[in-house]
Amino acid sequence: MPASPSTARAINDRLALRLLQQEGPLTAGQLKQLTGLSRPTVADLVDRLAVSGLITVVGESGEQRRGPNARLYGIVADRAHLAALDVRTESVSVTVTDLLGRELAEAAVPIGGDTGTGPAVEQAVALVERAAKEAGAERLHTVAIGAPGLIDPVTGELRDSTGLPEWHRRLVAALQERLPHAAVIVENETNLAALAEQREGAARGRDTFVLLWLGNGTGAAVVLDGVLRRGASGGTGEIGFLPVPGTRGLPSATDCAGGFHSLAGAAAVTELASEHGLVGAPAAELVRRAAADTAGAASFLDALADRVALGAASVAAVLDPGCVVLGGEVGRAGGAALAGRVADRVRRMSPLPLEVRPGELGGGAVLRGALITARDRAQDSLFTPPAHALA
Repeated sequence: MPASPSTARAINDRLALRLLQQEGPLTAGQLKQLTGLSRPTVADLVDRLAVSGLITVVGESGEQRRGPNARLYGIVADRAHLAALDVRTESVSVTVTDLLGRELAEAAVPIGGDTGTGPAVEQAVALVERAAKEAGAERLHTVAIGAPGLIDPVTGELRDSTGLPEWHRRLVAALQERLPHAAVIVENETNLAALAEQREGAARGRDTFVLLWLGNGTGAAVVLDGVLRRGASGGTGEIGFLPVPGTRGLPSATDCAGGFHSLAGAAAVTELASEHGLVGAPAAELVRRAAADTAGAASFLDALADRVALGAASVAAVLDPGCVVLGGEVGRAGGAALAGRVADRVRRMSPLPLEVRPGELGGGAVLRGALITARDRAQDSLFTPPAHALA
């Protein structure tokens, strides 16, 4: 059945807004050309969107003839302000942006392991409030949080996980209480990193791939046919618990020691580097030096690639994703030197073709993914008319 007039208007409005988001300011004539809509239809939608406060005139085009078609229309960026948080075990980073994703303020605070749950939550919430004030945001529309741990696929809440600070879970509720007008979303940090690498990094153009996170901890995000897969309990990608050869034991239900984490987590990478004469720096920096062909570093990279290949080959055997991105600080630091070594080893271990790419965004991918998530959710909310408008 053909769409009703109100539904057709909503579809046209959303199309125009997406074009303005992707292309930047456009004239009515350019919108007509890009959408294929008639001139009167474009004129009507421009009027509707301007009255609703979603777009405004931001200038004029270079056309000689002035008039309505020469006006440049753009999305009202300050119609909504967004916040993204990267919550680590001992720190919180926050960025506040406008509706188009332009960064307006950023801040970070360390939270010591001996900090109580209440004070830790208060420090994190106060950080968000200060950043919002610095950005000139009277009200936050959407807040997206990236955190380690499992996200319940039914409730969307951060589950209670052994080994992670209690203040992580309390933070979500505290933000909802202190920011009652904001939508608060929480997502696993590795999943957000995968989203960022797919939109802006090494996985551009891929609708099926796995991001293998190599940082202080290890994890994986699985994207199949364009859909992020979470699993029955939200645990898809908990590769740190994967039993692998070369460890001193087996992981348990409450501790990933003895699993892949014991081979590829930052502490294990630092220990491996010291065995090859590389010391005095965090894991990512040691890997970066090795990838830069520091004397004697080839053997360290080879040994590290042996370990990472165990995780990559396991992913290939179960999922056949065709592409693995080495993300996180260590994955990015290893660059093409580490990725190439891992690919060579997987090629010998598996009959399935697997491209191995170095991540491009490193540790910043979590915050970037949270920003993308907040922006997408806010735009979906603002660009979609209420149900009664479609009746």
